[in-house]
Amino acid sequence: MLDQTTTVAQLKERFKQFVDERDWNQFHTPKNLSMGIACEAAELMEIFQWASPADEKQIFEKKRTEIEHELADVVIYALAFANQNNIDLTSVIENKLKHNAEKYPIEKAKSRATKYTEL
Repeated sequence: MLDQTTTVAQLKERFKQFVDERDWNQFHTPKNLSMGIACEAAELMEIFQWASPADEKQIFEKKRTEIEHELADVVIYALAFANQNNIDLTSVIENKLKHNAEKYPIEKAKSRATKYTEL
């Protein structure tokens, strides 16, 4: 499976099968899954904790597999959350991008890392 040939629906179905085979739906509550997302995101952040900007590239190269696994965990938990709560990820992402485009108009936000309330 590759990004270029795999749909979000296919990923969701692949993970649904994985969960169903293990009878894990009983544990997949919104609280548990949201906590799982946060925990896995923290594990990803921990890899770069205390790194200087100059060190980040080296860390990435040295720990690429570990980083990929942590990112996969974050996405897997997000897919599980979407599955359990009947969330269409494509539509909510598109809606969020439209919302963010209004908050961060190109003419004000381009090349700036400023919060929308300060643009």
